Amino acid sequence: MKLNFYKYQGAGNDFILVDNREGRVNHRNPKLISTLCDRRFGIGGDGMMFLQKQEGYDFEMVYYNADGQPSSMCGNGGRCIVAFAKFLGVIENETNFLAVDGPHYAKISASGDWVSLQMIDVDYVTRDNEAYVMNTGSPHYVQLVNDLEYKDVFTEGRAIRNNPTYLSKGINVNFVQPLDEGYFVRTYERGVEDETYACGTGVTAVALAMAKENKQTGTISTPIKVLGGNLNLHFNYDGIRFTNIFLEGPAVKVFEGEVEVGDLAEYKAEEQTV
Repeated sequence: MKLNFYKYQGAGNDFILVDNREGRVNHRNPKLISTLCDRRFGIGGDGMMFLQKQEGYDFEMVYYNADGQPSSMCGNGGRCIVAFAKFLGVIENETNFLAVDGPHYAKISASGDWVSLQMIDVDYVTRDNEAYVMNTGSPHYVQLVNDLEYKDVFTEGRAIRNNPTYLSKGINVNFVQPLDEGYFVRTYERGVEDETYACGTGVTAVALAMAKENKQTGTISTPIKVLGGNLNLHFNYDGIRFTNIFLEGPAVKVFEGEVEVGDLAEYKAEEQTV
């Protein structure tokens, strides 16, 4: 069987996308998804998404991590699937779509490669020693560090992600360093189990954490530099609750093609846990 796919990236966070509006692809299939996301034996990607019909919305975003398991919200993935929806003609310049963490609004540039995505409101931030912990659609740990360029993000991030506090559910680990303007961020992502070039929900968590750290309130704009480029956050903070959070950045179609996935009997759907 041949599967038609598209490859998108948002600041280096890359994804395989499939138009599944007709519901022909059984995506509850960890082995198939992990094989396709493998960078040596498949297409390669930090995750895989399926664009599907959903009553009351322009479309539904169904997202899987590179390990083949269903995931919580992916911010850069959300921006990329909006660009994909515009490419398919599903939307024009604005959209309301459904993701695993609920409804999302987004707007896209006329060129189709710059997306502003509204994230969920955040009103609960905790501390783990000096680090901030919150859920921005996915759970995140944010730690201020020095010399981030030279940090062993894989080893240190994996250790935090797998410590007894977070092992059962996992957490994404963000290391952040202030720049002259904004912040430099590197992220270890659960599900990918490696450092990625960008993480949308991660930079969102960083921007909110730094506003809290610096006791900023009002309407805030925070530039973020990641390994794959630049992103920006706009949001409101009243000292208690973060609202009107928008993640902005590039979302670019890299290529499209088809891949032979063999007899689907080889990829029997397996029981999954969220």
